[in-house]
Amino acid sequence: MLDDNAKRTLLRHLPHPLNICGVKEGEEINGFTLSWTTQASFKPPMIAIGVRQDSRSHAMIKASQVFAVSFLDKSQKDMAETFFKPQKGEGSKFGDVDYTLGEATGCPIIQSALGYIECRVRGSLEEGDHSIFLGEVVASELYREGEPLLLQDTPWQYGG
Repeated sequence: MLDDNAKRTLLRHLPHPLNICGVKEGEEINGFTLSWTTQASFKPPMIAIGVRQDSRSHAMIKASQVFAVSFLDKSQKDMAETFFKPQKGEGSKFGDVDYTLGEATGCPIIQSALGYIECRVRGSLEEGDHSIFLGEVVASELYREGEPLLLQDTPWQYGG
C-alpha cells in the first residue's frame, strides 16, 4: 500500500543541493536551477542529474550531450530562485548574473559560484516526468570554499 503522505514526507527528507545547470545547443545557451544531483561513480567520475522532460533545457542536453553544474553557496538563494525560471544568456550575463563558457563543453558557468564541473552525457533514463542524465566529469574548478546551498535551507519544496 502506498501512503501518499508518508511517501511525500520521506522523499522530502532526501538532501537536495540547489545548483545552476548550464546547457547549450549550437549558439543557444540556457541555465536553470537544478535540485536533483548526486555523484554516481568515482572512476570515471560521474554524476546523475534529474531534468524535467518537458523543458527546453532537457531538449538542449539531449541534442548537445553536455552540461555544466555551478555549485551555489548558502548566500546565493536569490540566484537559485531567479533560475527556477530558465534564463537565456544575453552577452556575458543571465540578467544580472555573470557567466563564462566552459572550455570543455561550451556550457555557461556562473562566475560567483563555489566552483563548477563540466560533464559529457554517458547515458540517460527517460521514465516518469524527469529524465536522469549520467554525466562524466570532464572539467572542474574550485573558485572558493563555502557552505553549499541545500533545498532544506529554503522555504521551498521540490519533490515527494
